[in-house]
Amino acid sequence: MNKIWLVTQREYLTRVKNKTFILTTLLTPLGILVFMAAVVLVMSTGSDKAKVINVYDPSNLLENELKTRDNLTFQFSNQSISAQKEIYKENKINGILEIPALTDSLATSYVYKYHSDDQLAMDESYAIEAAIEKKIRDFKLKKLHIDVNTLKNLDTDVSVDPVTILEDKKISSITTIVSSVLGGIVGYAMFFIILFYGMQVMRSVMEEKINRIVEVLISSVKPFELMMGKVIGVGLVGLTQIGIWIVLMPIIYFIGAALFGINPGSLSDMHSINVPVDDIALSSQDKIGQIFIEITSMNWYKILPLTLFYFLAGYFAYSALFAAIGSAVGEDINDASSLTLPVMMPLMFSMYIGFSAVNAPDSSLAVWSSMIPLLSSIVMPVRLPFDPPWWQIMVSVVSLIIFTIFLVWVAGRIYRVGILMYGKKASFKELSKWIFYKG
Repeated sequence: MNKIWLVTQREYLTRVKNKTFILTTLLTPLGILVFMAAVVLVMSTGSDKAKVINVYDPSNLLENELKTRDNLTFQFSNQSISAQKEIYKENKINGILEIPALTDSLATSYVYKYHSDDQLAMDESYAIEAAIEKKIRDFKLKKLHIDVNTLKNLDTDVSVDPVTILEDKKISSITTIVSSVLGGIVGYAMFFIILFYGMQVMRSVMEEKINRIVEVLISSVKPFELMMGKVIGVGLVGLTQIGIWIVLMPIIYFIGAALFGINPGSLSDMHSINVPVDDIALSSQDKIGQIFIEITSMNWYKILPLTLFYFLAGYFAYSALFAAIGSAVGEDINDASSLTLPVMMPLMFSMYIGFSAVNAPDSSLAVWSSMIPLLSSIVMPVRLPFDPPWWQIMVSVVSLIIFTIFLVWVAGRIYRVGILMYGKKASFKELSKWIFYKG
């Protein structure tokens, strides 16, 4: 056990002191904050150039409809198009909007003209088209003798009001959205973290074998101890990185809340009075506030420990297999690609099932996959924000523990033979022999 600890310490300190690790660990939360700031900036920033557009509308189709918005100013003019073009050439206006008269009340298409050497921005085009569509609709209703109020009564806004049966369980209309997004993010993160650190273990084993360093190490450390030391050491590096992110995320949370102009204290007060979301006319800022409420109201005491467990169990299972593959690779590193395929398949398959679980967390595929080892390490963390039953979690945990122990044993049997095997290309048939090899 002491030798495993020495190998673990060596692997851990070598990687933690690496500049790449330090920069990646510190810059990732900062990158999230920069991304949030960029989203706010993009959403709040309109066109930075003031535009004046003349509107030629002899039939008064858009009368009192087009109004100044942001940096876009509309001014109606009865001058001819040719006269207004001369004004445009003098740089007094930025464009001319020509609105043809609407004569056919049953017309299904309508084309207006915009005279300018510069294109309208997308949001500006949408604003103009929306105004025209509204006026054409009103024109058609009048021509067809349809009462506007009668037509409005045909429209019905339909929304869901979730009502829980258990008193201690509360959900709102955006709970599913927040859970889906959170589950998807966790699934992606688990996939890439397990893959990234598992591949690090394999590269470390391959490098030491090819450079013949392992021959010196094996003289004082048993192969299984060396393998476990590497797996644990790299795993602790991953835990350190995740731990630092967990510490930094609340800071990012409060900075992000301040960035959106949200008071986290008021969010908790709003949640405590239990005002239904659907009863409030929510602005975009209020909706963001509701998302923060949903995130803070989740059972993190269950989600975080279980997510950490699935990371550790999944990491140990896959890393042990990657270590075994690294030990079986000879002088040609390209041999690893064919051997890693069977290990990568369940990992990638579980990620695609995770996509399905985001949309249907209680489907048969998602439920059974979350209890099958090698798949559960990705799929169950995706389902955790949806609060799956405890019996499914327990079956998943127990089966994953048993299967991980089995895989570590199998990987250790392959590693002890493959780490000192040179000049021979290992096949799957050869690897199966190494598992039962005595010596």
